[in-house]
This record gives sequence, structure tokens and C-alpha cells, in this order.
Amino acid sequence: MSKPVSLVLSSGGARGIAQIGVIEGLINEGFEIKSIAGSSIGAFVGGMYALGKLNDYKEFVCNLDKLDVFKLIDFTFSTTGFIRGERVISELTKRLDDGNIEDFKIHYAAVATDILNNEEIVFEKGSLFYALRASTAIPTVVKPIRTEGRLLVDGGVLNPIPIKYVKRTPDDLLVVVNVNDNSPYTRPPFQTKQEKKRESDILKNVSQFMERWMDLYPNKKSAPKKLGFFDLMNRSFDLMQDQLSTLILDRYKPDIVVNVSRKVCGTFEFYRSKELIELGSRAFRESLENYRNNECTNAQ
Repeated sequence: MSKPVSLVLSSGGARGIAQIGVIEGLINEGFEIKSIAGSSIGAFVGGMYALGKLNDYKEFVCNLDKLDVFKLIDFTFSTTGFIRGERVISELTKRLDDGNIEDFKIHYAAVATDILNNEEIVFEKGSLFYALRASTAIPTVVKPIRTEGRLLVDGGVLNPIPIKYVKRTPDDLLVVVNVNDNSPYTRPPFQTKQEKKRESDILKNVSQFMERWMDLYPNKKSAPKKLGFFDLMNRSFDLMQDQLSTLILDRYKPDIVVNVSRKVCGTFEFYRSKELIELGSRAFRESLENYRNNECTNAQ
């Protein structure tokens, strides 16, 4: 009989793609995911699984290169964010049918933040794609959603690890994936020669406009000595999420915590999806092994 799992997926930009590897690991090990709650990218990945389209989403993101990611960023000159955030949803709509959350076979909750009323907004019914658009509206980066006296932004602002919104079942395992861990990280050699050449060719063709937004694509060799506005905002947001995540994990004490270092990649480095998914798979195997070893020790 498969072990039920209540799965919580954190916010964290492109690092959240590693959560695909964790979900695949759970399934391969025979666990049954009964409920998912997520913030921001965690809501996105969890939503794709609950919709039954995780493999389609995986294929989509794994075929993105730097130029593809750049094309998906619909720039605007709004004072509330320089990305509209509609193009990604539009691109997904071409490939996948939207679904009503209440019709999913498993419980699902996506978390956003109402910045005007200082409260969390939890989507457990209605359009999945609308919930994802609201939950991933990074403050000052992606335009928020205005609706019925609310201004909805990224769920990670108030709750980067929304454990309290997962629906627990008897004898389940509470599994949390935290892609904002503050541990060190050394990137393994992953790229093939062909991938490196293609990336180099793409960067040459992205022109001056790309350079204006280089903080979206961190590059250690060309990193500015001084923090720019958006880099400063992102680091401030990261620090806030770190503190909230520590408090949440200490309070709820999950059975398994899969940690992925925040130093793995930048917020918009979705072109590294294959590498990130493999990283998630490795992190899950290590966490599961630690859990089983602790269980054996406690049983003795």
C-alpha cells in the first residue's frame, strides 16, 4: 500500500523547477501525493501536477534557452512592475487547457498575497491559470493583479512555504521542498559543447536591450560591483523569505525537508531546467535516505 504524502512547494523563481525532480522521485518511490500547497513557482509546479500536465510542462521548460526565456518576458513601463506576466500564461494556454481547481483529483492550494489588505489569499477553486498568475507576481518585477479591492502579488511575500494550507490525511508524510536554502553550492559541469556554443551565439544576438536587464541573468564574470535597484530588491526579498522559511519550518517540523540552495541559480534562469530537475532528484534521494536512516535508528 502506497504511503500518502502532503506536499508543500516553496517560492523561489527558477530554482522551483527542481521541484519537478522531487515529485518524480516521490512517484518513483511509490508515494501517493494526496494534497499540494504552493507559493509562486511552487504553486506553478504543483498546479501542473494537480492538473495532470506535469510532463507537458516539463517538456516545455526543458526546451527553453536564454533567448526563449527572454521572449517570454513581456516588458512594460508600469510603475508597479516591469513585466506584465501575461505572456507565459498565454504560451501555456496554447499548449494546455486551463482547469478548475475544485475539479482536480487531489487537493490543491495556491497562495498569493493581498498587498493592500495585508493578508494571504488562498486559491482552492476557480481557474488554475488565474491563481498561478496571482501567486507568481513578484513585487516590483511582475505587475500585480487588481481585483475587487485587492492587489495580489507573489505568495512568498507572506508565506514562502505554505504548510498550513496543505490538507493532511491520517498517517501521511509531510514533505516540504525549500528552494531558498542558504547552504553553499558548487555547480557541477553540466553543459555539453553544443549547449555552450548555442548559448554563446544566443547571447551575441540579444543586443543592447538585453544588457539593460542583465540582473535577470546573473553572470559572475560581468557582475556589477555595485548593487542595482532590482538586484537590491531581489536580495531584500530573498532575505525576507529566508527568515519566514526558517520560522515556518521550525514551527511545523515536516517529516522530510528537501533543501535546494538559493545559490543554484537566479530568478529567471529557466533555461537551466534540465540541470535543475536533476538537482531536485538528487536532493530528494538524499533527504529520503536521511529520513529512512533516522526511522531505522528510532526503531532500534
